[in-house]
Amino acid sequence: MLDKLEAIKLKYEDLQVQMNDPSVMTDMKRYIRLNKDYKELLPIMEAFEIYKHILANIDNAKEIIHNEKDEEFRNMAKEELNGFITEKERIEEEIRMMLIPADPEDEKNAVVEIRAGTGGDEASIFAGDLFRMYSKFCETKRWKIDLVDFTEGTMGGFKEIIFNVTGDHVYGLLKYESGVHRVQRVPQTETQGRVHTSAATVAILPEADEFDVEIKPADVRKDTFCSSGPGGQSVNTTYSAIRLTHIPSGIVVSCQDEKSQIKNFDKAMKVLRTRLYELEHQKYLDEISKKRKTMVSTGDRSAKIRTYNYPQSRVTDHRINMTLYNLPVVLDGEVQPLIEALQLAENAERLKEMGNN
Repeated sequence: MLDKLEAIKLKYEDLQVQMNDPSVMTDMKRYIRLNKDYKELLPIMEAFEIYKHILANIDNAKEIIHNEKDEEFRNMAKEELNGFITEKERIEEEIRMMLIPADPEDEKNAVVEIRAGTGGDEASIFAGDLFRMYSKFCETKRWKIDLVDFTEGTMGGFKEIIFNVTGDHVYGLLKYESGVHRVQRVPQTETQGRVHTSAATVAILPEADEFDVEIKPADVRKDTFCSSGPGGQSVNTTYSAIRLTHIPSGIVVSCQDEKSQIKNFDKAMKVLRTRLYELEHQKYLDEISKKRKTMVSTGDRSAKIRTYNYPQSRVTDHRINMTLYNLPVVLDGEVQPLIEALQLAENAERLKEMGNN
């Protein structure tokens, strides 16, 4: 570990030198990139300094135990040594976690797509519940939600809803939500009181920017239509809604949330770029899933990841066999405990990978 940390320290010092170079400071893009790398290494360097201090204390305590003739001093040194060893193990674990390579996608914003699955009207209502849950979660994170497109269910909720989430480290947290979410409850339309099972699919995509994907204007067909609101009412009589078709891939994206055609076009292009980027990103996720036994953050949308059981007020995440008995709280946006547990499981697996390499 010391060799790794010394190598990182050299890189850290080199970044400091580069950032103080006047020629670098005139190139803002390069300076921002260097500053980002520097900030990522800063916590590791701070932990390294603490680690070196603990190692020095251990050596000092061992020296006292070996050389000191006073029994009382030696006993005090032995107690201190035990404390330092415990602290050394704790800081080593922290550093190991810091040394796990960060996923470059984690810092991106995200495009979230929720679609009703099996279960008819009840599945649409559940898709609406999931949208509310993620909206509340985003509020707690102070992330911004931008609605892109939606199709309402006949009894409420959504057959499909797509929205952008903008903020700090959005994809890195939301990516764990990709997959099939299953609900078990008595539907509003059920007169016999029987519990039904319905499902909705959640897809979390890292938002692509213009540097990630280049789209040729000639490859995109643009159609306009009147946007519609709740209950089928016309939001406006102008053709402000946009439908984009990417001819080479056949991907179709619609946006009708804004009254401005230009704003709808910009939002639709953002989603189109993200969908095209996802085709490449999925290859990366497939490689991960081959290496890891768990389905954590592999993006397999056909995998049943979570069950929300109303009669038992239970939420179970099947990837890590975690069960919580506070369903109303989770559906009110308290998703953080589940995400944190999934992060721990993924990090444990990535540590194992590092150990095998």
